[in-house]
Amino acid sequence: MIYVLFVIGFVLLIQGAKWLVGGSSLVARWFGISELVIGLTIVSMGTSMPELTVNLLASFKGSADIAIGNVLGSNIANVLLILGATAAIASLPVRRSTLINEIPFSLAAALLIGFLANVTIGANGLSKLEINRIEGVIVLFFFLLFIVYTYDLSKQDTSLEEAPVRDPSEKGWKAALSIAGGALALFLGGKWVVEGAVHLAQMIGMSQAFIGLTVIAIGTSLPELVTSVVAARRQSADIAIGNIVGSNIFNLLFILGVSASVRALPFQDLSNIDLMVVIFASTLLIVALITTRKMHITRVHGFVFLTLYVAYLWYLVSRG
Repeated sequence: MIYVLFVIGFVLLIQGAKWLVGGSSLVARWFGISELVIGLTIVSMGTSMPELTVNLLASFKGSADIAIGNVLGSNIANVLLILGATAAIASLPVRRSTLINEIPFSLAAALLIGFLANVTIGANGLSKLEINRIEGVIVLFFFLLFIVYTYDLSKQDTSLEEAPVRDPSEKGWKAALSIAGGALALFLGGKWVVEGAVHLAQMIGMSQAFIGLTVIAIGTSLPELVTSVVAARRQSADIAIGNIVGSNIFNLLFILGVSASVRALPFQDLSNIDLMVVIFASTLLIVALITTRKMHITRVHGFVFLTLYVAYLWYLVSRG
């Protein structure tokens, strides 16, 4: 039964994120918020709800390896797998402001997590690999700075000349029901996925970190994959890019910040290698854009990203 619930849990995570994003995006459009801001905030936070739910439940259960592996694995999958698959379908134009501001912010967030995980702050001089509660609050402070930035961006963005007129057929209660139903589905799905993952790791003799970096990371990243591919096919590159970059920032700063605030997260030595892969993926994204004339993530880039992700999975399997 636990395996049945494990599979149902993933379905609920994906469907719950879809409901939550749908309702939230509808409300955002009513207020005339641009696609880039929607991608960086509403969509990226909504599609990251599975990671947040899984991490909070894993933190309460004391499964830190699943919590950290889920975030790092999801960020790697977001860039190498999801952005790679999306770009392989259609070349993605990227705004200059995204290259200069949002992507470097995502890279800085990864460097901040690496610094705090390896340098103990506020623990009576005791040095240990972990992100403690004080450091969790510090991480949340930087997330607040990102929210302030996106708010300022929404004020400056002129991509919408005027706020869209609300369609009278669009009922407010439907949006509210969609958001509430999505939140409930995410909670139940996250609960069953965590319980199933812990049991699965014990049964096959693999570490919880491995399960978090692979099965859970890919599973909780499916909303980002669906959202970005659909956005790319609809020529909404801003939503596709904003979803990936915003989701990575949200994962590192908000999800790890909240998780560490609930309970200190022990950080394994091998997690530093996974964090380096996160940093490498973000750096590679910047290099790919700088070396392209028209600021596009091309189909060639997409296939390179996918190849690198397969190589990373092979490394994870070989290390166990």
